[in-house]
Amino acid sequence: MQERHALCVERVVVAVVLALVAVGVAAVIQRRQRPDAPAGRTYAVPLQVDRADFESPEVPWLVAVFTSATCTVCAGVWERARPLESAQVAVVEIEYSTARGVHDRYGIDAVPTSLVIDPDGVVMASWVGPVTATDLWAAVAEAREPGSTPDACH
Repeated sequence: MQERHALCVERVVVAVVLALVAVGVAAVIQRRQRPDAPAGRTYAVPLQVDRADFESPEVPWLVAVFTSATCTVCAGVWERARPLESAQVAVVEIEYSTARGVHDRYGIDAVPTSLVIDPDGVVMASWVGPVTATDLWAAVAEAREPGSTPDACH
């Protein structure tokens, strides 16, 4: 009788172990079959531009703000960028309905898109969407004089 009881207990233990293994294998398979999280939309930003495509190509630095008349966020970005205008920094708005060719040439597919551009047309900093005045101003300062901002220490 004891022998039969021990055999039953042994079978139960084996069944429990097999069930746990099956659950573990199922969890691993499920984890591997889970679809990847959807990737966020990314927007193209040019790495270089032809300064002749923009107003004031003779001014060493350029802040280009690509906008649309129907974009409410664009107006705020443009207002934050305008005070950067100086003898060394040209600030231009490239509004979609009046400069669609420039938007198309550089693949701008979202507004506002803001670029800080050096004298050779190299894009030194960029943002798609809203940008704070602090970030915009710091990027211009850092582009003009590397190491001039606290973030440059990182």
